[in-house]
Amino acid sequence: MIDLPIKTNMESAIVPHLPNLPGVYLMRNSAAQIIYVGKARDLKKRVSSYFASPARLTGKTQALISEVRHVDYVVSASEREALVLERRLIRRYNPTYNIMWKDDKSYPYVALTMGEDFPRIYLTRRKKRDGTIYFGPYSSVNGVRNLLKWAWRKKLFPLRPCDYDLNDKNPLPYQKVRSCLYLHTAECPAPCRGKISARDYKSIVKQARWFFEGKQEKILRELERNMKRSSKNLQFEQAAAMRDHINTLRHMSEPVTFRKMTEGDLAGKIRETRALEDLTKALKLSKPPARIECFDISHIQGVETVASMVRFYLGQPDKSQYRKFIIRDVRGVDDFKAMSEVVGRRYSRLKKEGKPFPDLILIDGGKGQLASALAALKKIDVKGVSAAALAKKEEEIFLPQSSEPIRLPADSPALLLLRRIRDEAHRFAIIFHRFRRKKKALGINK
Repeated sequence: MIDLPIKTNMESAIVPHLPNLPGVYLMRNSAAQIIYVGKARDLKKRVSSYFASPARLTGKTQALISEVRHVDYVVSASEREALVLERRLIRRYNPTYNIMWKDDKSYPYVALTMGEDFPRIYLTRRKKRDGTIYFGPYSSVNGVRNLLKWAWRKKLFPLRPCDYDLNDKNPLPYQKVRSCLYLHTAECPAPCRGKISARDYKSIVKQARWFFEGKQEKILRELERNMKRSSKNLQFEQAAAMRDHINTLRHMSEPVTFRKMTEGDLAGKIRETRALEDLTKALKLSKPPARIECFDISHIQGVETVASMVRFYLGQPDKSQYRKFIIRDVRGVDDFKAMSEVVGRRYSRLKKEGKPFPDLILIDGGKGQLASALAALKKIDVKGVSAAALAKKEEEIFLPQSSEPIRLPADSPALLLLRRIRDEAHRFAIIFHRFRRKKKALGINK
């Protein structure tokens, strides 16, 4: 997984926070993984140098900065002490970019073939002097490949995937391209058949270039203009597609945060990171679950049934995102239906508002509660969100389409994190349930 090379407000965040003292800085990605450790005689000057003039940086350093979302730093008594700490941290945590720069192997670039009438975009490890523009390098081949697939699915820049030699004045004969699946499914704009002009195609190319240059604001402005134009011309499907692209881009940008830490604080943060990595392996997730939302139901014999939802971000409670629910459509004791209702309500709203979904949905309960939650997601056509349930009795983890539960060791970092999140959802639900019962006892209906 790679983070997109997006523009952030990192420059404005640096000056007031970093001291002019020796120390070590740790750069993390959006999943809180340490990707680079460095030392500095002057932390403020050294870290600021990464962000003040990014155009001056080497390709590999630009790739590093494109992934950074958090910078932790530890102040040292001297530059020598910073050097010792830096070496110790690199040996202990093997950060991606420290290793990458040490072995100096070849890493992938994204190539945009500007020398062609109808440019293509693809992944490569070699740079040529033929007018092609290269973005990168990137540390993860799979990450870049998934990024290109994601952009293709979202139709952010649907450039032709073929390598035919095309020009604007001579479309290819149908017999030559009739076997192309993308032509028949309309996933490709089909310049091979003259279905798009060179001018309109170059507009897509421009968006692709802006995307990899981190100029999302330019793309947003152009998409908004196109959306308004399509709506005015009663082209509502096109306007809806533009709206979806806008929502996607708006939720991609994350600011870089800077935190002062002691070595003790650092150890705690490392434990959180390890727990997320352990959880990723245990549940066989495609990426570390930075955002986890957990649901719990609370009632006494079906009276005043309520639900809670808590969100953890990077292993810590994100209390501003906690939510309480009064169960409306369930009478009596039926935790399955109550879970289905609250999950359906939560993600129907997120879908309607175009807000991002969590990386993992955790259900307090067993197989039945998980099945109810999954049925609710299917009903509102929510796909691609990982889900799991944690049963209290044996602390078993249930996964979709798995008949046998997962049993982790009692001291597993992944299990400890899940229990902590589940217990927080339970605590929050009980507090709300008691509040509702108290109001009822006092005769307060609102």
